[in-house]
Amino acid sequence: MNALESQLHYPFGDQLPAPGTTMEVAPGVRWIRMALPFALDHINLWLLRDAVDGRDGWTVVDCCIARDEAKAQWEAVFANELEGLPILRVIVTHMHPDHIGLAHWLCARWNAPLWISATDYTVARLNTLGTSGNGGEAAAQFFRQHGLADEEALHKVRGRSNYYADMVPDVPRSYVRLLDGGTVTIGGRAWRCISGYGHAPEHIALSCDADKLLIGGDMMLPRISTNVSVYDNEPEANSLQLFLDSIDKFAPLADDTLTLPAHGKPFRGLHTRIGQLHTHHREHLARVLQACASEGPRTAADILPVLFTRKLDLHQTTFAMGEAIAHLHKLWFDGQLRRERSGDGVYRFGLA
Repeated sequence: MNALESQLHYPFGDQLPAPGTTMEVAPGVRWIRMALPFALDHINLWLLRDAVDGRDGWTVVDCCIARDEAKAQWEAVFANELEGLPILRVIVTHMHPDHIGLAHWLCARWNAPLWISATDYTVARLNTLGTSGNGGEAAAQFFRQHGLADEEALHKVRGRSNYYADMVPDVPRSYVRLLDGGTVTIGGRAWRCISGYGHAPEHIALSCDADKLLIGGDMMLPRISTNVSVYDNEPEANSLQLFLDSIDKFAPLADDTLTLPAHGKPFRGLHTRIGQLHTHHREHLARVLQACASEGPRTAADILPVLFTRKLDLHQTTFAMGEAIAHLHKLWFDGQLRRERSGDGVYRFGLA
């Protein structure tokens, strides 16, 4: 446990649900943990006891990527954890593959509707039909414009034209829209939708204020800061400012709210975590600004070793490039840096 984690409270200690099983974290709320084939090696999914239109059953929150191993774990859950009851609906916090990848399969398997924000539903549909910010020619050109000159890496980025669709082969053809401030009643509990931006187009977290429960998705993680990036499909975004504004929307919740994150372990200490995330990005911004001041105008690729000390693989490099651009953009939007595009077509950021 690192120093920041020690400031939070983990009510279940090191307990984790075994693959294909669930663990109750509150009455009627069960935790599922599935493996991911990335450096971030797992995702938390949630199974909530429910009743819809007079039918008893369960609501699922988030799905895992489309892979046979995840389907097998789901089948074990269906067989052993549902008490003979059906899945009644599938809620997805946002459109990233580890959250929506198996939504189409789950919805079809149980004839259950998908609930998601309109923006993330639309972006997910588009990304299953074409390339996304993580791969393809447009992504390679965008990263080149921000200083990534490694031809082998750019070649691999171009080759990932089906990156999203490989993990999200399809999404349902209809959905129920989740809106900021709206309420979803699940098993007699009222869950309030809290929109978040910067990490995904329109992320929806769910807060049961009465019972002090928060399904935080990727907006409120205990051990890491979620990825906040700028990509080719929205090249002028100020994603980091959007993210920082969004996490402040959780501040009115009780500090002892049990936060159920998409990665890591359930924790209490919400206000402390909000402060930690602000400090984390404030320190990153200061380092980026110092690099631009001491070394002259910098590209996003130049900033990678400033923000990330570990060696990055290609999967991590694409996220890291997006995050470096996000930090440079915030300083640029704040008027602390200026942006120039030189004759080689590359953007560089220097002191304003």
